[in-house]
Amino acid sequence: MRQTELFSKTRRDAPKDEISKNASLLIRAGFIHKEMAGVYSYLPLGLRTLNRVVAIVRTEMENLGGQEVLLSSLQNADLWGKTGRWSEEAVDIWFKAKLKNDSEVGLGFTHEEPLTNLLTEHRNSHKDFPFYIFQIQNKFRNEVRAKSGLIRGREFLMKDMYSFSRDESEHQKFYEKVKKSYLKIFKDIGLPDVFLTFASGGTFSKFSHEFQVVSMAGEDTIFVDKKKKIAVNTEVCSDEILKDLGLSKENLEEKRAIEVGNIFNLGTKFSEPLNLFYLDKNGNKKPVVMGSYGIGLGRLVGTVAEILADERGLVWPESIAPFQAHLLVLGADKKIKAKADKIYLEFLKKKIDVLYDDREVGAGEKFADSDLIGIPWRIVLSERTEIAGKLEVKERKTGKISHISLNQLFKKFNE
Repeated sequence: MRQTELFSKTRRDAPKDEISKNASLLIRAGFIHKEMAGVYSYLPLGLRTLNRVVAIVRTEMENLGGQEVLLSSLQNADLWGKTGRWSEEAVDIWFKAKLKNDSEVGLGFTHEEPLTNLLTEHRNSHKDFPFYIFQIQNKFRNEVRAKSGLIRGREFLMKDMYSFSRDESEHQKFYEKVKKSYLKIFKDIGLPDVFLTFASGGTFSKFSHEFQVVSMAGEDTIFVDKKKKIAVNTEVCSDEILKDLGLSKENLEEKRAIEVGNIFNLGTKFSEPLNLFYLDKNGNKKPVVMGSYGIGLGRLVGTVAEILADERGLVWPESIAPFQAHLLVLGADKKIKAKADKIYLEFLKKKIDVLYDDREVGAGEKFADSDLIGIPWRIVLSERTEIAGKLEVKERKTGKISHISLNQLFKKFNE
């Protein structure tokens, strides 16, 4: 894409009321637009990055055997009443409204109830299970405070998966697979040192599990055993729990962290009140055992922006960057400009995603904007590179600069 045609523009300053690092950088770099506190729109650069995150997550969910659906955001109050989660006392983050007929509806903050209800019409035999469904959909949560940019929003894109098993043993086998799958997702996205974190399982089980990334911008406190790559949330950090997990207080470090995913054992909390049962081989009626598995996809974008950025701007891992390369042409020489145009077309022909800065602005502005946007590789054409007979290539992450031929450049991106 030519930068002169790109919808969004960079800016020197973020909105005065934006206090989070991730949102400030993403707004300045032209990735998102702030609509109100906790609500952001994705611009072309941001959507490209978000879609790359979505693709990584979707692939892993499909590899787990998940089938994708898209459920409605509007929620039936009667259905949620059956599980006791419609009242403000039970759930205080509902966005609710009234229809013209005066009946109440809510905007979904999660989807255990509607999905469980849906399955009652499609699954009723032991042969129908285990079964896994996921969706990628906007969620709505009426948070009291929304000051962490994309890390905590009132409207956000989420991947939520739900498992339906015949018994606890079958459920636990899948639950363990999801742990490994989540860690692979975070590695593929480029997040460093994600800790599997033991948290309260509430009324469902002894533990639920969170996936936490150490950051001072985080809202959680965890105690990390770096050697074992696991952590415990502050709410379960007791001597008894540490003993059960084989952890020692002396090896734990207290850290602030961002939660980038969570998984829960649900047991039969939803299947029983919503009548999701199956008939076993002997014709006995049994409740389905459930689990839920969430990842905030926009939160992942915000977390990467928060923890990998440097003093010059964003630093995207290659796996989720909006473009693979940022091509800059410097100066007003028409021959150099024509060569840059030709190289740009070659990039397109070879199906290499490139952002081409063909703007008529100074070199300093182009360099600053390139650093701010954070595309992994910057390629420069100028009078100096033309004299040398090679292109200048800079790696955004390390700042390392090399000079290579055009053939070497294309070979690099085809590896």
